[in-house]
Amino acid sequence: MWRILLLLGAVKAEPPSASPTAAEVLAQSIDGTSVHEFRGYYKREHSLTRPYQGAGMEIPYWNIQGSSMVSSQQIRLTADEQSRRGAIWNMQQVWSRDWEFQVSFKVTGSTGDLFGDGMAIWYVSEPNQMGPVFGGKDYFRGLGVFLDTYSNHNGPHSVVDVLACNLAFSTAILTSRPWSRTVPYITIMTRMVLTHSWVENIPIFTDISGKYEWKLCLSVNNVQLPTGYYFGISAATGDLSDNHDVIGVKMFEQEFAHVDRAGETDRKDVVPNAAFKAAPRDHIDDPQPSKLGWFGTIVLVIVGIVVLVGALGFGVIFFQKRSERQRKRFY
Repeated sequence: MWRILLLLGAVKAEPPSASPTAAEVLAQSIDGTSVHEFRGYYKREHSLTRPYQGAGMEIPYWNIQGSSMVSSQQIRLTADEQSRRGAIWNMQQVWSRDWEFQVSFKVTGSTGDLFGDGMAIWYVSEPNQMGPVFGGKDYFRGLGVFLDTYSNHNGPHSVVDVLACNLAFSTAILTSRPWSRTVPYITIMTRMVLTHSWVENIPIFTDISGKYEWKLCLSVNNVQLPTGYYFGISAATGDLSDNHDVIGVKMFEQEFAHVDRAGETDRKDVVPNAAFKAAPRDHIDDPQPSKLGWFGTIVLVIVGIVVLVGALGFGVIFFQKRSERQRKRFY
């Protein structure tokens, strides 16, 4: 079973020489623990649990968008078809200052080595906004966590990207790291957890070995997020496609000790911000997949062979006729 845990926070990071920060202590307390260990108080209005029983495409507290389809055991954001976008959005604002948001999902497909495009987990000011970023809006205010499975850069092509944005490029951060060396398909349930607290830090934990324990994947410091935003999950396909399924969502309210600083008591007025911006990755242009498909390619090859054989046959016949005419001239 593959799982991912993302830990988000908002308390100031300390210099490396100082004693461990609250973020580091919290991360250390999670690293190596069981994926079944829950922290905090369960919040039903921000959660999704099976079986899904609603009126058709309706689920209490959630809005279903795009190509998403609901069954009793999962919510399929996109089918294994080209150019699809789907999303689910929680319609309740998050007023908990500290929280943990768990998403269980699967990604499956019909091809062995071509994947696309990926999924996103959102914590943003404006829900229900579909767009080109894994099914979500490209200019947003809040946090986006992207599971990119499309091969659009050098090296391993399955990465986790974290982007905090307030509509200004100067305050955006982007961090990524391969989370699957070869095959990004998650054929059994995978989990990702976002935990937000007063620790300005975003560590991401994964369980990709099926050992049912969290392992630290990456960490980003100095990230600030407000309260009152909305959770969402989206997915998209392009020329390449996969099934993107949400299995379940759980939100837990956390309680951490706080030391309020000047101007930070009311978290709803905080502007999404991050002090760190990762250097852009080197990208290479991938060859576009053939629009003919395998059947069209076979037909094209056969036609080429027929044309070649016909040309050779015509040449042989023409040469024979010419030789006969030359022989007749001598008799």
